[in-house]
Amino acid sequence: MDSKKQHGFDTRAIHYGFAPDERSGTFTVPIHMASAYTFKSSEYARRLFTLEEEGNIYTRMQNPTTNILEERLASLEGGIGAVAASSGNAAEFMTFLTLASSGDNIISSRDIYGGSVNLFGKTMARTGISCTFVDGDDPENFARATNERTKAYFFETVGNPTCNITDIEAVAKIAREKGIPVIVDNTLTTPYLFRPKDFGANIIIHSTTKFLSAHGTIIGGITVDCGNFIWKDNPRFPDFNQPDSNYNNIIYADIPDNKAFIVKLRAQILRDIGACQSPFNAWLTLCGMETLSLRMERHCQNAKDAAEFLLKHPAVEKVNFPAIPGQPHHQLAMKYFPKGIGGVLSFDLKGGREAGAKFIDSLQLFSHVANLGDTKSLATHPASSTHSQLSLEQLEAIRIGPGTVRLSLGLEDIEDLIADLEQALTCSKLGMRN
Repeated sequence: MDSKKQHGFDTRAIHYGFAPDERSGTFTVPIHMASAYTFKSSEYARRLFTLEEEGNIYTRMQNPTTNILEERLASLEGGIGAVAASSGNAAEFMTFLTLASSGDNIISSRDIYGGSVNLFGKTMARTGISCTFVDGDDPENFARATNERTKAYFFETVGNPTCNITDIEAVAKIAREKGIPVIVDNTLTTPYLFRPKDFGANIIIHSTTKFLSAHGTIIGGITVDCGNFIWKDNPRFPDFNQPDSNYNNIIYADIPDNKAFIVKLRAQILRDIGACQSPFNAWLTLCGMETLSLRMERHCQNAKDAAEFLLKHPAVEKVNFPAIPGQPHHQLAMKYFPKGIGGVLSFDLKGGREAGAKFIDSLQLFSHVANLGDTKSLATHPASSTHSQLSLEQLEAIRIGPGTVRLSLGLEDIEDLIADLEQALTCSKLGMRN
């Protein structure tokens, strides 16, 4: 297949970045389990190590199988390149290390995955990079928190687990005026449901562990460069405009095709941090991506049906799923996600933590797992699992209560899923009475 031709989404999800091997005749992506690669000559090696030519040096930085995943997802997101990582958290950390140094700061929506809150607020602080968390429901909060050392705005397309939606176009407008890149985590919606670049995002992050692979067997992450941010002569990014002595004094902002960010991420940060994705994990993710659109349609429908059921149930206090009319953020959901907002929802049980624990323990078909985006349906109690490291004040600020439950709807028959929710809700009510 000619990878340069712009085929449709499903065709690219299956074929992009790979052509059948002429020597062996293999028509599926091979797994290149190699740590290092032979150089054609000393001059070729020199050109690779000075970034004058692209090629494979060492799998910590690049691998033929992983390259196909990077090219394929970059194509689906409309980007110019990507770097795969060992996990979603690793992709986030390396992305911010590419942009920021000690004394700099980032601004993030507070309605994000608990592990990211801890990474941004605690672990990154040890490097001297601070994070200000704001209420992403008001785009102006990003502007208010900005100072001369701000290097990025960050939020999730659909917040985990409260399903809030940040107005990406409004935030992108503010960011352009201030010369700041917008970084969006698109894990919950995937490029099939939403392409953040089309609404002003500059960098996109995924946990490939989730919907992209969908089989619950691997861990991975990836960062996509949309190629639409101005690095050249941007006063916020002097290190992009100064020579790098590690690579023959290359100036990243001068790299052709506006690849400054993605080249710097790979050549500097991935090289030194070493949080690369396993070729085997990349291969499994590629297998999962071949059915992405079909799966996302089912995830969306099952989540919508489950949300409508929960809204009517007397044991449920509140449901967070903006695809349904009357829900908060519904207008933004219709604007940005006309095909659906994905397979994740959350709801608050009457009875608080005790009811939540009883509900989780009573589920039979849903698995109690700290993950989402699987073909199997999953349930978690965020306050005691994915967001347990947050204080009560932080939980309250992001609208996670003691009785909040997060569901990731899989691909099972919806009748079976609703029956399981029904019996678990009944058990939670009976448990409260006793």
